[in-house]
Amino acid sequence: MKRSRFSEEQIISLLKEHQAGLSAKELCRKFGISDATFYKWRSKYSGMEVSDARRLKSLEAENAKLKKMLAEQMLDVATLKEMLAKNF
Repeated sequence: MKRSRFSEEQIISLLKEHQAGLSAKELCRKFGISDATFYKWRSKYSGMEVSDARRLKSLEAENAKLKKMLAEQMLDVATLKEMLAKNF
């Protein structure tokens, strides 16, 4: 996955500038981002504070870790079932 040039703090401050009155086109030109990126960020981070964004990032990381653990467990169970089927 491509890493963003902007941190969550920078994205939130950019969105706060938009709420303060700057237009989306001006912000996109100023920061060198596309309109699509701006609106994607707005849908994800609008109304958030920096602490909320950090919490979201940690929850996403924890969720990915748990999904990986679940997939490994399911693979182990499938392997054990296959071995039991071969023995009987």
